[in-house]
Amino acid sequence: MTAGSSNQPVVTLRDSLRTALKTAMKARDRGAISALRSALAAIDNAEAVDIGDVRAGALEGSAVGLGAAEVRRRELTEDDVVEIVRREINERRITAGEYDRLGAVDQRDQVTTEADVLSAFL
Repeated sequence: MTAGSSNQPVVTLRDSLRTALKTAMKARDRGAISALRSALAAIDNAEAVDIGDVRAGALEGSAVGLGAAEVRRRELTEDDVVEIVRREINERRITAGEYDRLGAVDQRDQVTTEADVLSAFL
């Protein structure tokens, strides 16, 4: 083993969110489940290939065989994932402010709780 190396696997933010989702589901914590699912979906969506990147052609030029037409998903860096989670938090904070302005206290509290859940991971 060299200096600076470790047998500990690197735990990414996405892995932490997935683990927390399982825990929240077992605990039936609706606020945490909602926030974590939403953040994970936003990360998955960011990896999706833009439909403009996929070119359609004539039938003769079509890919043949199982998986031949598959397009590789984008690979996000850890910084990209952190930024996505920050945006999710920010959206909830803005929404909470709007709910507060409208006097919708229950909804404000719900999205504030979701923002707090996600903030704990940063």
